[in-house]
Amino acid sequence: MSGGLYSMEARAFDTTLDMKAVKPYGDTMNDGKTQMSFTLPVPPGGEGVEAAKLLMKKMGFENPQVSYYKELTEGFTFFNCYGSCTHTVNYEDIYVPKVESTVWSMNETDDFIRDKIGRKIVILGASTGTDAHTVGIDAVMNMKGYAGHYGLERYEMVEALNMGSQVLNEDFIAKAIEINADVLLVSQTVTQKDVHIKNLIELVELMEAEGLRDKMLLICGGARITHELAKELGYDAGFGTGTYADDVASYAVQELERRLVK
Repeated sequence: MSGGLYSMEARAFDTTLDMKAVKPYGDTMNDGKTQMSFTLPVPPGGEGVEAAKLLMKKMGFENPQVSYYKELTEGFTFFNCYGSCTHTVNYEDIYVPKVESTVWSMNETDDFIRDKIGRKIVILGASTGTDAHTVGIDAVMNMKGYAGHYGLERYEMVEALNMGSQVLNEDFIAKAIEINADVLLVSQTVTQKDVHIKNLIELVELMEAEGLRDKMLLICGGARITHELAKELGYDAGFGTGTYADDVASYAVQELERRLVK
């Protein structure tokens, strides 16, 4: 009985769904229910709660509520809030540039390299500049990989070298020349004050100055990296959240083979 009732309710929800005016879904379709958290530089108390509500109203939320707040340190308070969003987006008009490639398994990629390239490809990776985090580059490069997706070190037809973190762009390029790298992978996790943009641009500029930019495939990745941003910065491709070694390897070998044929 409950299953049938749920199906009827689901169908009723669907009739109210307009992909040209999409808004958050909470309890019912189009209710706009949203959870939001932020910190304000104010002390805890009634005035702080009211400030959080007024801010949410200016963001376009109806009936804002503060469900929880806590002083983080003197003069700073964290707020967890709820409200109903009044804004919508036209989902049908959205276009997101994406990496154009077919995602293969590790074995499929190895077979493609054997058949189409005929030798192992050399991939060099690092977290460059001031970035001290290796979680991203390790997930793609290291043999164990991440979430069931094997890293590039496990691929039979890939010579993978992970230089780790805080690698100067100059040292990264020098190592790429030394090992005759086909592909350079750059991971950027730290993004405060857009330092990742600075690191990424510097690498491209140094490679162009050395006449190396067109001789190697240049790929970047990280939580705030998109393919569109990567292309704007002069990279061949960018991989963000939800992508794995499979995605990177598949694109890299397909692009390398395309360039060989060209």
